[in-house]
Amino acid sequence: MPVRGVRGATVASQNQPEAILAATRKLLLAILDANPGLHPDDLASVFFTVTADLQSTYPALAARQIGWLQVPLLCAQEIEVPDSLPRCIRVLLHWNTERTYAEIQHVYLGEAASLRPDLQR
Repeated sequence: MPVRGVRGATVASQNQPEAILAATRKLLLAILDANPGLHPDDLASVFFTVTADLQSTYPALAARQIGWLQVPLLCAQEIEVPDSLPRCIRVLLHWNTERTYAEIQHVYLGEAASLRPDLQR
């Protein structure tokens, strides 16, 4: 079975644990909603990154909070790029699926939609 990447991003309102977790939960639930049939058991792993201005908690905790208890999760800091989008949380899900790339919906919420305007519906 192929492994397909599902991308997403959002912005936290501030560098506070609950703001980061709420934004991440909202993003993960939106990805699930946009990709019917995506179940945590089908995820090989999930990789989160945050910009340097977010360091009060791990966004992976949000995945645990919505029940992704067995999925391997990893967090890292984005490279610092001048004038990049602040307080940005990015995610890459590795999904074991027979779906084609064209059938996968990537999700960019709020200000993060500016990162991939070509994917906005």
